Amino acid sequence: MERRDFLQKSALSTAGLLASGSLFSQSFFAGKIKDFGFQVYTVRDVIKKDMAGTLKTLRKAGYGYAEFFDFADGKLLGKPIKEAKAIIDASKIKLKSIHVGTGAQTPNLSGTMVNDWQRAVDDAAELGAEYLVCAYLGGGERQTLDQYKQVSELFNKSAELCQKSGLKFAYHNHDFEFKAIDGQVPYDILLNETEADLVKMELDMYWVRYADKDPIEMIQKDKGRFPLWHVKDMSMDDNKAMKEVGAGRIDWKQLFDYNKDAGLEYFFVEQDGNWAVSSVESLLTSIKHLKKI
Repeated sequence: MERRDFLQKSALSTAGLLASGSLFSQSFFAGKIKDFGFQVYTVRDVIKKDMAGTLKTLRKAGYGYAEFFDFADGKLLGKPIKEAKAIIDASKIKLKSIHVGTGAQTPNLSGTMVNDWQRAVDDAAELGAEYLVCAYLGGGERQTLDQYKQVSELFNKSAELCQKSGLKFAYHNHDFEFKAIDGQVPYDILLNETEADLVKMELDMYWVRYADKDPIEMIQKDKGRFPLWHVKDMSMDDNKAMKEVGAGRIDWKQLFDYNKDAGLEYFFVEQDGNWAVSSVESLLTSIKHLKKI
């Protein structure tokens, strides 16, 4: 979407919301964001080399919690669970969520949804996680509508096991879920074929915008279904490149006004593309903008 079209649509949307009196009717943490999270994948280039130092730097910058990745086979970021937990606890950063895969592409890997899921659940509980989130569907898992229905069934079963151990389960979107297959939008199947009280959605604001969808409309349609968000910006250019928060076209103040409708519990600043300067600096830039909201 070109910048002019985006701004025009935003203006119309805002005008309608102001007329209804709902634009500023909600607040996040009493009107100001006071706790900030990040997705560890952002600092994937340095976190394994110096996990303690990287977490310490980000805690000092104001990040209070995080979502981790690289979790399977009884390890987190290549470290045994107990060792990883000790480092995270010492950093004072709270581990709230962990990204996982279905395991369909790595059948020999344990601790996935298709191979010893209980191990993943137990390890996540030991780490103190609240959520396990399916981060991605491989190309071979999302070619047909039937595959999306099969994945939905897998999500339901995985979420049930999470619930028994006091954890919650969610799915993280990209843009491919919004590309119609045989006239149907796969994301709608994931929403409709999974149990709303068991399977939540982690709404990646960048990828939703990239797919030319309106996250506010999605939130209003399925209130309470989006307790987790990924927060990263999109450039004003036609290439829609990822940008640090505040350096692009997304109106974060407006989006955070809908936190209650979304059921928002945690949001994670992320850059899964290239960084403007460095991975750590990317997170520092984003949190500086968020602190102003």
